[in-house]
Amino acid sequence: MRLGVPIALQDGFIQIAFIVITVIANRRGLNDAAAVGIVEKMICLLFLVPSSMLSTVSVVSSQNFGAGKPERARLALWYAILIDVAFGAAAAIIMQFLAEPAVALFSDSAAVVRLGGQYLRGYVWDCLLAGVHFCFSGYFCACGLPGVSFLHNMLSIVCARIPLAYLASKYFPDTLFPMGLAAPAGSLLSIAICAAALVIVSGRPDKPQAPSEGGKWLRRCPLE
Repeated sequence: MRLGVPIALQDGFIQIAFIVITVIANRRGLNDAAAVGIVEKMICLLFLVPSSMLSTVSVVSSQNFGAGKPERARLALWYAILIDVAFGAAAAIIMQFLAEPAVALFSDSAAVVRLGGQYLRGYVWDCLLAGVHFCFSGYFCACGLPGVSFLHNMLSIVCARIPLAYLASKYFPDTLFPMGLAAPAGSLLSIAICAAALVIVSGRPDKPQAPSEGGKWLRRCPLE
């Protein structure tokens, strides 16, 4: 319950945030709504790599914490972040040149293709940034701190993704590019929170050493 409930709530709130952003896009008109819907599906495809890194970090870090090798768990975190950053940067750069052709695979409307290209050029940077906080989330869950993952996702949704998407929709009615940047902005906030949490937890004077005997996990993370 201590691990599962925060993760379940986190995933639920993320889906609610996507619904709210879709509602905001729907209020802009049919073409905008279609463009956002297409790009959301494309982003789901690109996010397969960051999402898989989240699970990988969680599993590998858990195994190494259990084996009494927290330094290898930390290495798994950094290697996963490097993989995500490399993939996300490549995807973001490619989509700056191929955004419209990619959207055109799903729509024949010139207006939808134009608006979808604008939205995708902004949103695709989240593939790079979200991969970083995905890895942090997997690491914190592995060491028994799912509350950190829940906290940064909630603050990202409430303080950045939804309000920035709304403001961009209101003040930039002729383009979807600023609205697409709302998601990367939320991920930047999540990364800052995760980095601060890692520094704070790493500096605790009472760091535990490893899982306790009998396979029961300690409540705090064995970081060093």
